[in-house]
Amino acid sequence: MSTLFSKIAAGEIPSYKCAESDKFYAFLDIDPVTKGHTLVVPRKEVDYIFDMEDADLAEFEVFAKRVARAIKAAFPCKKVAQIVLGLEVNHAHIHLLPMNSEADVDFKHHVKLTEEEFKEIAEKIRKEFK
Repeated sequence: MSTLFSKIAAGEIPSYKCAESDKFYAFLDIDPVTKGHTLVVPRKEVDYIFDMEDADLAEFEVFAKRVARAIKAAFPCKKVAQIVLGLEVNHAHIHLLPMNSEADVDFKHHVKLTEEEFKEIAEKIRKEFK
């Protein structure tokens, strides 16, 4: 059975796509902690990131690094935080969040964005993704 993230990566559920490859997909979190909060997922279903084969995990991290660089270029910040958490979706994923302080990665606080803002943010990241 396909996970929510598999359906998003396959285009069966709409998303604000930021980047993709044949193995990975990056899209905006619909309940973002910060502007630019992006999720990166493998297209291959695996529940737990550390259950991934070593080579796949290495490729996943390199793809996430490329997305993080695009986020940093689109939203100037000190760093892009990488966070692996989440029990709500049984599909490995990485959260990438632009940050200027540790307070920027507090998952108790979220920003509200309009559909137009989501589209603009995703487009900025896509333009910077190389």
